[in-house]
Amino acid sequence: MSREPGIPLSRLIDLQEAPDTSSRPAPAAEAPVSEQPHEPGPPWWRRPVNVVALIITCSLVFGMVGFMVGQESVGVEHNEVDTGFLQDMRGHHEQAVAMSFIFLAAEGTHPGLRTIARSIIFGQGIEIGRMIQMLRDLDEFEANMSGVAMNWMGMSSDVDDMPGMATDDDIDRLANSSGVEADEVFVELMIEHHLGGIEMAEFAAERALSPEVRAMASSMAGAQTDEITEMRLLAP
Repeated sequence: MSREPGIPLSRLIDLQEAPDTSSRPAPAAEAPVSEQPHEPGPPWWRRPVNVVALIITCSLVFGMVGFMVGQESVGVEHNEVDTGFLQDMRGHHEQAVAMSFIFLAAEGTHPGLRTIARSIIFGQGIEIGRMIQMLRDLDEFEANMSGVAMNWMGMSSDVDDMPGMATDDDIDRLANSSGVEADEVFVELMIEHHLGGIEMAEFAAERALSPEVRAMASSMAGAQTDEITEMRLLAP
């Protein structure tokens, strides 16, 4: 075998021994896998497991915060108003936080109202943590376990019927809205919710035995009054 000038002998040997692939057929292209259409499931806020998980997570986080900022109430005397207010207002706050999360998920809403929603999540979230820790310090249940609320105000009701609480239909209306409509529904529901909370807080500020509970209730009433003013100014 002759070799061409300029090509090393070792290279010619390699070329001789290399398999000839020029006559092999090209591998057949794989047929594309057809994707089955995926039907979207319900939004996260319509799934009870997600809502419960959100509330539990928030409660755990806010509870840890409350442990850090609310340890000074150990051993403080208290009465029915202290306990009832803390337990019922915790549930009241949790709905406000949930509504704020739902509103923030809506598209095309007013930036100022979104700021208020974030403020509610943060501010009332911290208060939830403080209330949990205060109830621990008072050796009381961390939540209303009876299902009956407002006994401490002399106006017994279901937990879902506390002053200002939104109904399931109200929550659905907020969840299914967007843009200006979502702004309107959020303002309507949150103002009503705040008015109910103010009624509860003012009662506790006057009749609770614990100075810390009275101070907290008074602060809540003032903060929610200010937020109502802001929401009315920003309402569509």
